[in-house]
Amino acid sequence: MVHLREFGRTGVKVSPLTLGAMNFGARGNPDHEDGVRIIHGALDAGINVVDTADAYSQGESEEIVGKALSDGRRDDVFLATKFHGRLGDDPNHQGNSRRWIFKAVEGSLRRLNTDHIDLYQAHRPDPSADFEETLGALTDLVHQGKIRYFGTSVHPAGQLVQGQWTAERRGLLRPSSEQIPYSLLVRSNERDVLPLAQKYGLGVLAYGPLAAGWLSGKYRAGGAQPKSFREDLIPGRYDISAPRNADKLTAADALARLAEESGLSLIQLAVAFSLNHPGVSSVIIGPRTAEHLDTYLKALEVRLSTDILDRIDEIVPPGHVFHQRDNGAVPPAVADPSLRRRAGTSREGRAS
Repeated sequence: MVHLREFGRTGVKVSPLTLGAMNFGARGNPDHEDGVRIIHGALDAGINVVDTADAYSQGESEEIVGKALSDGRRDDVFLATKFHGRLGDDPNHQGNSRRWIFKAVEGSLRRLNTDHIDLYQAHRPDPSADFEETLGALTDLVHQGKIRYFGTSVHPAGQLVQGQWTAERRGLLRPSSEQIPYSLLVRSNERDVLPLAQKYGLGVLAYGPLAAGWLSGKYRAGGAQPKSFREDLIPGRYDISAPRNADKLTAADALARLAEESGLSLIQLAVAFSLNHPGVSSVIIGPRTAEHLDTYLKALEVRLSTDILDRIDEIVPPGHVFHQRDNGAVPPAVADPSLRRRAGTSREGRAS
């Protein structure tokens, strides 16, 4: 029996694991019927949260989820999806503007074959859209009955505080949740986002417990370069011979050895670690096969001792992250040079 957890202060009870649907569709497993079987297997195992996004395989993931829930299971699922990513070629079919949110939600409702979305999330921050306008549009969707709650994903701590403050000041509904990357190798959110979520009663969906495959058990010091579909999508990020990845590989290997000493698989250790944080409501898993799902489910049986947690902290210190990109998104102020340079700066200027 799966013991449910509180989803922030919403009153909703969620399973410790959330089924993430990013790998369903052309980007991962293109077999719709296989995707439906995996979703049904997760629901049969006690998972009651499914998370997807309109941008996953350009809506195909949502369509597969909609098919899986068309057999009468919709009311038993806390259904979450996201907006922000670009759909198609129109430059206005993306972002967090009121115009796009109102259009995007209709597309998601149609593909998911439902009349409401339980949790509608801003997939990423949008510096071009006034955050108050975004919150106002989402508040209106709640009043219209098209969504039940709304939240954010990979938003910096300052914007989480801004969301709470703006909602109170402007008489809007406040965000109910935040979705973050969190794993043995990506611990930066322990510094501020997780404590803030606990302070404001936000539900937290933590994704990437395997650190995008680095904690699958395949990445070992002295081993061969693992083959992965992610390697083709993001060349260099998984190159174990690259100097920038040396420290991460060392840590992954040490964690694998710790898991072996503890009688666990590295996947069990990794998922159990993410589940252990008191600020995490549910951990998102992203199986592409039924076998992957079974492996993830075994982590629910694991309880980590204080000794093991202490040894993990020695390998990867609390709050540590190996690369900025591992946080899920590079902040606009870091990614966009124009946001940190005064207007009129010349490339040929001289120091005075």
